[in-house]
Amino acid sequence: MTTKALIFDFDGLLMDTETTLLESWRWEWRRHGLRLDPTGFFADHGGDANEARYAALEAAIGPAYDRTSSHTLRMAYRAELNAALTPAPGILGWLDRAAELGLRLAVASSSPITHVGALLDQAGLRARFEVLATGEEVPAHKPDPAVYLLALDRLGLPANQAVAFEDTAHGVAAAQAAGLRCVAVPNRHADHARFTAADLVVPSAADLPLDALLARLALGVSSLR
Repeated sequence: MTTKALIFDFDGLLMDTETTLLESWRWEWRRHGLRLDPTGFFADHGGDANEARYAALEAAIGPAYDRTSSHTLRMAYRAELNAALTPAPGILGWLDRAAELGLRLAVASSSPITHVGALLDQAGLRARFEVLATGEEVPAHKPDPAVYLLALDRLGLPANQAVAFEDTAHGVAAAQAAGLRCVAVPNRHADHARFTAADLVVPSAADLPLDALLARLALGVSSLR
């Protein structure tokens, strides 16, 4: 089974946008003199889960809540946080080695291109990826495999010639539903016990060189432990 391409999720994997998302919501609750309970904050699906988050804040504040202002201020604060983001530890090493090995690179994200593209540009990574497949282009978000199938179609490759990289359990499910082998690199907010279905679990991209990772996949080794 020859690996010709690597397909990466974006949020929480290439860059730690999950933390900036959570912190922007904590900030918005604090602005109203309230404390956000992070339990259940991260949804078990890709795409935008903010409708329920705004509804919860509105219920906590009452009729005085101004959603338009709340959204504008929160997004401005998150943009400040995102502006300081750099690629996650070890990611540049993986991408550099992939280029040396002649592997093709793609992104498959449930987020929109306006978000993914802007941050890839900020990090100087966009040119490294031959294919970007994003949430507004598909009818359903992860764990639905649609965005991975789109990425494979644009690469012109069968699933058995590519490897996916994910930071969430529902992302792993999406990749595997598309027929891909999937490496899990759980983000700091994920329950690591939920990644048993992944073909390989790596605590961080900094923990394993790409060559060793691909060798472990070929041998069917599912964990660094």
